[in-house]
Amino acid sequence: MRNKQDKILKMYSEKLKYFRYSKNTVKCYHHYVAEFLEFTKKNYQHLTSNDFTFYLNHYKFSSTSQQNQVISAIKFLFEKVLNKKYAKINFSRPRKERKLPQIIDKTILREKILSIKNLKHKAVLSLAYSFGLRVSEIINLKIVNIDSDGNLIHVELAKGKKDRVVPLSENLLKILRDYYTEFKPKFYLFNGQFHLQYSATSCNKMIKKYIAEDAHMHQLRHSCFTHLLETGTDLRTIQSIAGHKSSKTTEIYTHVSNNHLQTVEMPI
Repeated sequence: MRNKQDKILKMYSEKLKYFRYSKNTVKCYHHYVAEFLEFTKKNYQHLTSNDFTFYLNHYKFSSTSQQNQVISAIKFLFEKVLNKKYAKINFSRPRKERKLPQIIDKTILREKILSIKNLKHKAVLSLAYSFGLRVSEIINLKIVNIDSDGNLIHVELAKGKKDRVVPLSENLLKILRDYYTEFKPKFYLFNGQFHLQYSATSCNKMIKKYIAEDAHMHQLRHSCFTHLLETGTDLRTIQSIAGHKSSKTTEIYTHVSNNHLQTVEMPI
């Protein structure tokens, strides 16, 4: 039984990679499907619609986000790996939680980032804040992605497997040049200590060290777009820089900007 479980899990991971899912998604989905197979105690060839339905109906989800991940993982197994279709399984998603993103004060961020002595750390956090780059986008940046003549950065195969271009300021270009001169990276813009590519874990440790213990990298992304909005950048431009497919995703930052709220004239 163990060998058969290992076989389907291997097939599952290979299929995810074929569809170009990210490493983190492959790891996450693999975990949830392994839990499902362990729960059923059945050969994958004998799984029925009732097994899938019963499992999803009785899973104790910890959050809406986790519920969506589990449903996606199980649905992928059902449709893409086992090639089962037209069965009456409820794969419908819960309504998303609409939590406002947490941002960090602009003055505090600028002072803390610009005062960093380690040029690699300074470059990483500057990139994350200046363009709102995701961690995965930062560690996947290659040296050839930096167009210093055109003052642009090419972000390849970001979320949704889309490329985009973001503007490179003179200040950030100087930070990157200083970093490059000292560290002389190869291929990827940021190399790890023992690997060619820097790690997301190192980035997350970095922001806690320099910004705040409870801070996380995605806060720099939220802070970037909120601060751009506050300084008058239009939503369409922010949407392009962020790589948002829908303008509705970008519009959430109109609800976060305290500066905008402070300019509203209330009736009394």
